[in-house]
Amino acid sequence: MGQKVNPISNRLGIIKGWDSNWYGGRDYSSKLVEDTKIREYLNARLAKASISKIIIERTLKLITVTVNTARPGIIIGKGGQEVDKLKEELRNITKKEVQINIFEVKRPELDATIVANNVARQIEGKISYRRAIKMAIASTMRMGADGIKVLVSGRIGGAEMARNESYKEGRIPLHTLRADIDYALAEAHTKVGLIGVKVWICNGEVYGKRDLSPNIGAKNVKPKPNFTAKRKNRK
Repeated sequence: MGQKVNPISNRLGIIKGWDSNWYGGRDYSSKLVEDTKIREYLNARLAKASISKIIIERTLKLITVTVNTARPGIIIGKGGQEVDKLKEELRNITKKEVQINIFEVKRPELDATIVANNVARQIEGKISYRRAIKMAIASTMRMGADGIKVLVSGRIGGAEMARNESYKEGRIPLHTLRADIDYALAEAHTKVGLIGVKVWICNGEVYGKRDLSPNIGAKNVKPKPNFTAKRKNRK
């Protein structure tokens, strides 16, 4: 069971919350497609911003998009100009009013999505996959994780035949539902084809009832006011 099911979906409602919070009703399918479009667009548009996850909440007329990122400065831009551009672009996609919140990931080494994407980008950059994985494992364990497992699949190192290689340190109890396990899959687009990178990170165990709000414990980053523009206007 633990080896076959996505560790995050396996823990939904127990120690993990949902990344989309809204009631669908009759328009469930159209809202689901809209969520997918928003996520695909933001992941492509902000590929260099080290995005961890995108949380979407809806009211009747407003869509609130919360972006968890390790590099909030790239998304905010100078005086919050990039955020305003993003709002306008998402408004054109959804034809609804959109609000964007940016939350900072304080320890990106403990986030499976960021670690998997970093390893995939290094493999694309022709860095030795063993070196990339070992560096990722070392930095994650240094930050205090209970355990990490990295699995790479495909034509590793340009080999003729595809194979799997996994590297593990510490403990990853996939069957233990109270174990806080973060999981992510990333793809490296190389000349010889796709190489898949899967990462499991165990951040200890959760005892007692946990708040399942997806933004719990995240740090909100507000764009700085553009003082230079105000000074120019005064002159």
